[in-house]
Amino acid sequence: MALTTIAELRTALGVGTLYADATLQEVCDAADNVLLPFLWTNTTPIIGHSNTATTGTSYFETIVHDVFYVGQTINITGCGSKHNGNKTLTGVGEYSVTYAITGNNNTPTVYHPINPYGVAAAETYTDYTTIPAIQEAALMISIDIWQSRQAPSSGGVTIDGYAPSPYRMGNTLLARVRGLLAPYLDPRSMVG
Repeated sequence: MALTTIAELRTALGVGTLYADATLQEVCDAADNVLLPFLWTNTTPIIGHSNTATTGTSYFETIVHDVFYVGQTINITGCGSKHNGNKTLTGVGEYSVTYAITGNNNTPTVYHPINPYGVAAAETYTDYTTIPAIQEAALMISIDIWQSRQAPSSGGVTIDGYAPSPYRMGNTLLARVRGLLAPYLDPRSMVG
């Protein structure tokens, strides 16, 4: 999902064809990587997993028996090749789900934690690429990233130190676009 296209960024920056598409795509991807984790999606973090030769089990820190259901297909990422991919649930416990696994290396393993956490993604009903406020926020973040690459000091700093320029990639990066994002922010991302 690209929230900002190369063409949009190229136009906003006014750089024409001066820079390669791959260079601008890196900036667009970085903006997505900054923004997407804060948007509300139908995902649940996986804290550990185990498997038999044919069945995988993913474990959660929160109760999931009312979140997932038998027969539902979820997409698992960040959990290793045996567990990653689209999985149809064959069982749902209070803090776990089970599904079939396939492959050549299905040696049974006992429960072990995953760090960083994996992710179980169920069907989502919102396409953030179609929401103008999200697109504008992504473009603004892309521009900030681009400008930080081109002029790392982000502006002048007086010699006497009374007018320092803020670091563009600091903790205010998302704060500058939070007004656009407010209706779409995941409450789980706003802890602290």
